[in-house]
Amino acid sequence: MTAKVLAADFIKIRRTLVWFLVFLGPIGAVGLQAVNFFLRYDYLTKEYGADLWGGVLSNVQFMAAPALLLGMTLLTSMIAGYEHQTNAWKQLLALPVSRFSVFAAKLLLIAILLVVSCLVLAVCTILLGGALNYGWNFPVADLLRISFFPLLAGAPILTLQLWLAITVKNQAIPLTVGILGTVLSLFGANAPDWFFWKWPLLLTQAGPQQAVWMGLALGAVVFFAGLTQFTRQDVN
Repeated sequence: MTAKVLAADFIKIRRTLVWFLVFLGPIGAVGLQAVNFFLRYDYLTKEYGADLWGGVLSNVQFMAAPALLLGMTLLTSMIAGYEHQTNAWKQLLALPVSRFSVFAAKLLLIAILLVVSCLVLAVCTILLGGALNYGWNFPVADLLRISFFPLLAGAPILTLQLWLAITVKNQAIPLTVGILGTVLSLFGANAPDWFFWKWPLLLTQAGPQQAVWMGLALGAVVFFAGLTQFTRQDVN
């Protein structure tokens, strides 16, 4: 049943700006670093001379994590906001589908879109390193880490934004929460490890794996909390 709702959701976003945002985030993040590296090519090549690809990856990650958080905010708001604007919630929930299927399908839709965005980020990062003449022998494990770990570590943020976007009709509220969290994440390097907007930066004391596992665990908790409210609350 969830698969059918998910398929219907994909049809709904065909003529929206959703796919544009999916590609804009990673291309924009890598593009900014491309400008940075090409303008300061000699300096940065010397600075990262011992590990050229490591320099590229660390700089891309610095831009990609906030872009990912902003993408979560905008995508959840756009997809849930479409249902609010067209007053489609009552019609959707009147169908013979469970609220779990509706809520889970929205989450799966956004997660799939963000996975595509992470793939685009990885490809663009490889192209950037090649264009800088740093060779094509890039560290695959590190590339996958900076591309996908932030998404896994950001699971509680994604589920929280979806919860807010679905249950609050005024999208200014989830947008404000998401944008504020994105801004705070920029200064999250020195924040305590319980501050989960820091986790997509992968800067927890025990390393990136800790951020991922904490993100997945808290993400599951927030998902079920949001699902519980969604099943009990009337959505206009």
